[in-house]
Amino acid sequence: MIKILLGFFALISVASAQTRPNIVIVITDDQGYGDLACHGNPVIKTPNIDKLHSESTVFTDYHVAPTCSPTRAALLTGHWTNRTGVWHTIQGRSMIRENEVTLGQHFAENYATAMFGKWHLGDNYPYRPEDRGFEEVYRHGGGGVGQTPDLWNNSYFDGSYFHNGKIVPAKGFCTDVFFEKAHDFIKTKATAEEPFLAYISLNAPHGPLHCPQKYLDLYKDQKPNIAAFFGMITNIDDNVGATRKLLADLGIADNTLFIFTTDNGTASGANVFNAGMKGKKGSEYDGGHRVPMFIHWPAAGLNQHREIDTLCHAVDVVPTLLKVCNVPNSAQVKFDGLSLKDLIDPKTDVQWPDRYLVTDSQRVVDPVKWRKSSVMSQQYRLINGKELYDIKADPGQTKNIAKNKPNRVAKMRAFYDAWWAELEPTFAETTEIHLGHPEHPIVTMTAHDWLNVFPPWNQGSIRTTKGTLEKKFGGHWAIKVLEEGTYKISLRRYPAEANLPINAAAPAGKNVPGASKAFRTNPGVTIKATTAALLLNGKEIATKPVGKKDTAITFTTKLTKGSHALAPIFRSAKGETGAFYCIVEKQP
Repeated sequence: MIKILLGFFALISVASAQTRPNIVIVITDDQGYGDLACHGNPVIKTPNIDKLHSESTVFTDYHVAPTCSPTRAALLTGHWTNRTGVWHTIQGRSMIRENEVTLGQHFAENYATAMFGKWHLGDNYPYRPEDRGFEEVYRHGGGGVGQTPDLWNNSYFDGSYFHNGKIVPAKGFCTDVFFEKAHDFIKTKATAEEPFLAYISLNAPHGPLHCPQKYLDLYKDQKPNIAAFFGMITNIDDNVGATRKLLADLGIADNTLFIFTTDNGTASGANVFNAGMKGKKGSEYDGGHRVPMFIHWPAAGLNQHREIDTLCHAVDVVPTLLKVCNVPNSAQVKFDGLSLKDLIDPKTDVQWPDRYLVTDSQRVVDPVKWRKSSVMSQQYRLINGKELYDIKADPGQTKNIAKNKPNRVAKMRAFYDAWWAELEPTFAETTEIHLGHPEHPIVTMTAHDWLNVFPPWNQGSIRTTKGTLEKKFGGHWAIKVLEEGTYKISLRRYPAEANLPINAAAPAGKNVPGASKAFRTNPGVTIKATTAALLLNGKEIATKPVGKKDTAITFTTKLTKGSHALAPIFRSAKGETGAFYCIVEKQP
């Protein structure tokens, strides 16, 4: 067995797959920089992550996007979020473009690859994790448990999930389940002495705020939302500790590169502690996108606390991992990020050049120039093209110095102008749901991906139809028909596994521990639909009546190859709404 060398460069220079480090990436959802005790939070309990912090190379000026899907797109591709087509979390703008190459695809030839938990980059071919280089996949649907694309009536406890495309039931709290499945994968690959990449991408502590009662009890002196939010984080902390113990017990901890990070600023913890920053989730100020980044890898000397204050971004992760793991960039991707290999090598003193980075929070169907944007340098932040802050002297971004430094503003604006001009032509490349692919013959589309209208993004809204009944429905799904032919198109209000009539009021489900009610507790209402219609490219091509017991209305129609706008709708005396779920199957 080849001896694992302690020197960083000596380690990665050995070509044998046996010496490549295993990789474990843990990324949490809506946990900010200040939501850790090691960063100064006086309330939260995170002993295991604190220990990891004390034994890791820590980036103190690491940035992501201000919301979840965009961050995951940048983290997994090394490209600006707006280049990948992912600048929102809904409305068809959370699906990663087909031409992007993910971390899983880069590593698949040399590593066993797996993802667990939250994908949120597309629920249909070719956007699913199993289509993008991950051989083992265990996940919920959409952006969170209980959201519209997720399995019906899922809550954070005892849910059902997608395991390699098949629906499987599970027992326990969702975070515990995702780590449990990751541990099974790690054990299997460690036994086989096969290098692995385990991407553990969590939906917690994103709302709704639920967690096991014992974690709520840890924070019984706090307000209910803080008790649940911090309780979810402490549960994550316990799972991080269990994962590190497992790696040690398996004898692979030394040569496992362990990353802990989060996807945006805090959603709920800012009023308790925000590390002196302005803004939270969704904000263009640092509190919205400066997050933890810890890297632990004992075999490369990354097992002692070392802080690096160099400005960096999620787009740097893929090029860094390719370099340090000796994995070739076979697809010859031109990254927007840079490899941080020399920065994290404890034996190398690097004079890192200053550079500009951009993050923004679009959350619209089509990007808007300067919208909620931050142009960042090592010393400055240009906000929305107008406000300038010296982040070193004023980390809380309280004093706008734009008038005092017009040359600096002009230089940063010029960089953004060039950045935008390069990306803008790609914005019109709508990410489409593919129909007619032999590997994905049955496609389930959900309201989550409606274009042009704000969708019911969680199942509570599906139950109540809140905000969806309009005089005229103006949304559609962007589809790409790969093969001309006859397609069966089934319009549903509820997903197939719910097996409820279109006009039925879904019965309320049980609640679970936490500070808010589970989506399934919303009492349902009837939409009193009388007619279903199928619109293609804005033209109504067929209608059918809706019967009292109908769970679906099915149309059979010919679709030509190419791009189309598909809009199945239900009509009632009060107006119309899009079909929240639509199942499309190509006919022989």
